[in-house]
Amino acid sequence: MKSIPKLIRRFVGIMMTSVILLIVINIIFYISIFWKYATHDSAWDIADKAAKSIHLTDNGYALSDEIVGELKERNVWGILIDDNTREVIWHTEKLPNNIPKQYTLSDISDLSRGYVEGYPTFTGKTESGLLVLGYPKDSYWKLLHASWNYDFIANLPKYVFFALCVNIFLMFIIYVITNSRLLRSIKPITNGIKDLSSGEPVHIEEKGVLSELATNINKTSKILQDKTEKLNKKETARANWIAGVSHDIRTPLSMIMGYASQLENAQGITEEERKKASVIVKQSNRIKSLINNLNLASKLEYNMQPLMMKQENVVAIIRQVVVDFINMEIDEKFSFEWDTDENLLVCDINLDKDLLKRAVINLIQNSINHNDNGCTIYVSVYEDNNDFIICVEDSGIGVSDEQIVKLNKTPHYMVCDNNTTEQRHGLGLLIVKQVISNHNGKVLIDHSKYGGFKTLLIIPKSTCINSK
Repeated sequence: MKSIPKLIRRFVGIMMTSVILLIVINIIFYISIFWKYATHDSAWDIADKAAKSIHLTDNGYALSDEIVGELKERNVWGILIDDNTREVIWHTEKLPNNIPKQYTLSDISDLSRGYVEGYPTFTGKTESGLLVLGYPKDSYWKLLHASWNYDFIANLPKYVFFALCVNIFLMFIIYVITNSRLLRSIKPITNGIKDLSSGEPVHIEEKGVLSELATNINKTSKILQDKTEKLNKKETARANWIAGVSHDIRTPLSMIMGYASQLENAQGITEEERKKASVIVKQSNRIKSLINNLNLASKLEYNMQPLMMKQENVVAIIRQVVVDFINMEIDEKFSFEWDTDENLLVCDINLDKDLLKRAVINLIQNSINHNDNGCTIYVSVYEDNNDFIICVEDSGIGVSDEQIVKLNKTPHYMVCDNNTTEQRHGLGLLIVKQVISNHNGKVLIDHSKYGGFKTLLIIPKSTCINSK
C-alpha cells in the first residue's frame, strides 16, 4: 500500500528533523557558553596589561589603580621576578605565605605554563623581569603537556564531519530497529481499514504494539458484518413479503373483478347499482395496477428484476405507447397529443423495452388518475445538447412549487423509514425513477407550459447507438 512508504518517509523525516534541530540547539548552546566567557579579558590578556602598567616609583614598583582594582576583584596575587637574580623584587598585598621568593630557571619554566603551589599562574614580560599573576586554585585548569600532531589538527574538520555522519547513521539504524515492530504492525492495520471501508470481513492478528487497535478493528468488523447480515435478512424478508402479498391478493382480486364485471353488465339492476359495480371494477383495476407496481418496484429496488438490454428505436416505442392509450376505452375527457419533431424518426438505444414502456405508461396513467375533470396529455421525444429526452406533460390541475421540490428531492418511502406521510408521489413515479436510473439517466419534474404536470426522462446521448 502507498501508505506504508509514506509512513516510513514520515518517520525518517521526523528523525532527521529532530537530529538537525538537536545539532542546531547544541551549537547555539555552546556558542552562548563560549560567548559568555569569551567576552571577558582572558588571564593572559590581564597579565600582559599588568606587565605594561607596572612601573618603578620612589617607593618601589607599583601597578596602575585600574589593574590593582581588577586584580582585587578577581582575588589575584602578583609577583615580579628579577631577570638577573630570579628573586621576587615586588609582590601584591596578601601574598600567600607558601609562595616562594626565589626561583630557578626550571621553576620559571613550570610556572609559565602551569602552577605555583597549586595556583594557576599567567605571566607577562616587563623591563625589570617576569610578572607572574596567580589566580585562585579553582579558577582555571591548565593543560601542562599539550602537544598535537600537525596532520591531526589539519584533518580535524574532516574527522569531526565523519564522526557526525557516523553518529547520524547509527541513530537512524537504532531508530529503525526500535520501530521495526511498529512498522510491521502498521501494514495489517492499514490493510484491515481498507477492507473495512469496502465492507469486507476483517480479522487482524492481535499482537504487537498496535494489538489494541487491531482488537478494536476486529470488533468493528464484526459489528458491521452483523448489521449487514441483519439488513440483508430484513430486505429479503421485505421483498418476499411483498411478493407473497402480491401473489395472495391476485386470486381474490380476480374474483372481485369478475363478479363486479358481471354485475355491471347484468340485466335487471338499477342504474345506480350499475354505477356502483362500475366503480368496483375501476377501483379493482387500480388495486391490481398498484400491486403490479409494488411488486416491480420491490424487484427493481433489490436488483431482482433482470434487465433485458437490447438496441431499440425509442421513438417507435413511445409512439406505440401513446397509440395503445388512444385505442383503449378511456374517458373522452382525456385526449392525447404527439408533439415530436417529424424529422426525428429513429433513435436506436440500448435499453429494456418493457421497462421503458412501463415508465411512460405510469406517467400517462398518473395524469389520468390525478385529473378527474380530464386533460390533454402531451407526449414528445427530442434531443437537447448531450441528452435524449422523453417528455410527458398535461394540461391538468398540476401541483404546487413546494410539491415540485419534494418530488424532485425527497426520497421515496421505499428507501426512507421516517416521515413516510410526507411522501405522496406513489409507486408509479418511483418505478419511473428506478427504470431511468438503470438506463444511466435522470428524472426531472416541473410545471408544464400547459398549466399541469410535466416529467422529463433524460437519457445521455452516449447511450444512443444511432440517431437521425
